[in-house]
Amino acid sequence: MNRIHKKLEEDKKLLSIYFTAGYPDLEDTVPIIERLQNNGVDMIEIGLPFSDPLADGPTIQESSTKALKNGMTTKKLFEQLKDIRETVHIPLIIMGYFNPMMQYGVEAFCAKCAEIGIDGLIIPDLPVDVYEEEYKTLFEKYGLSNVFLITPQTSDERIRFIDSVSDGFIYMVSSASVTGAKNTFGNVQTQYFERVDQLQLKNPQIVGFGISNKDTFNAATKLAKGAIIGSAFIKTLNSKGIDGIEEFVKSIR
Repeated sequence: MNRIHKKLEEDKKLLSIYFTAGYPDLEDTVPIIERLQNNGVDMIEIGLPFSDPLADGPTIQESSTKALKNGMTTKKLFEQLKDIRETVHIPLIIMGYFNPMMQYGVEAFCAKCAEIGIDGLIIPDLPVDVYEEEYKTLFEKYGLSNVFLITPQTSDERIRFIDSVSDGFIYMVSSASVTGAKNTFGNVQTQYFERVDQLQLKNPQIVGFGISNKDTFNAATKLAKGAIIGSAFIKTLNSKGIDGIEEFVKSIR
């Protein structure tokens, strides 16, 4: 049982934070992770910046562009994280696109994640069918949970298939759009949350896209196990730097 499974068993709603590695400054990656943990965040998604991030809205795109300009690479990220388990015990997930992983070598990438203590991967552009046929055994070999995304447009049948292949949680995208902070959820989102809840899936759901404050966090986690905040957190880093982390987390919880 890896750290993700243990965390999902805790009797509380989980707060997961996404940030882009190497942003605002190249060497901010580890200090951000440590501060998030120390302020009570349950899980962290470490974004591996990519030049063509299809699912990301403008805030995360800009952070990726800046991180790449700062010199962030896959190799650099692994160097930064090599001793992370000496200070950090919460689940760490790398979120990125498949191209950089293929360039690094998929098995080499998985092996490095296992060596460092990464618990899972979120790869938005890796189709679940391809994963099941070509990579599932490899991920399992290195003890990595692969997290798949569903949207309001995903059919019940497809959601059940994703649930059957998944091992950890399902990333429940709140709306059919790119990432970005919103202030409220509408009826369409609420009906979608209820529809997925009624499917009684074996894997818990964590909601992402559009969570920006206490109200949206509470609305997203009414039926789901937790919620992920990305763009709103990156905006805080942009305006207040690392010193704004404590205040930001307290404003959600």
